[in-house]
Amino acid sequence: MSKPQSPVVADSGDATTVEGVLEIVRKQGGRITSSRRLLLRALFDSKGHHTAEDLAAEVQKQAPDIHLSTIYRNLDELERLGVIVHAHLGHGPATYHLAASAHGHFVCEECGKMTEAPDLLFRGLAKEAKAQFGFTIDPHHFAMLGRCADCS
Repeated sequence: MSKPQSPVVADSGDATTVEGVLEIVRKQGGRITSSRRLLLRALFDSKGHHTAEDLAAEVQKQAPDIHLSTIYRNLDELERLGVIVHAHLGHGPATYHLAASAHGHFVCEECGKMTEAPDLLFRGLAKEAKAQFGFTIDPHHFAMLGRCADCS
């Protein structure tokens, strides 16, 4: 299995606005297309976690001819640039959200309730995993499964 590429956005620009992200895309040699602009607008306007299908539906309200495969290609490129992250929140499809608001997730196996958890909560775990096993974790990519307070 190949090692995932590190995001290139770290020192490339401001990923907190649509125009800032478009500037990052330009600096990395990417094209500014109408589908990319509409996808970014959907990500910035909606906040939260959305599947590729949710985002495609939102984009297609304004541009019905934009295909789901175009959305997936754009999501892949935006993730490579470090602008967005995807997470697996249980058994459903991957969800996407802006990297500027990255966080961990707790998902209740009983009722499905999802709780966003601040990065600070995972720092100790990440430090311990690195020290004991030489393993670097990505708390944004996965959900910690368990039971919420209501279901415990």
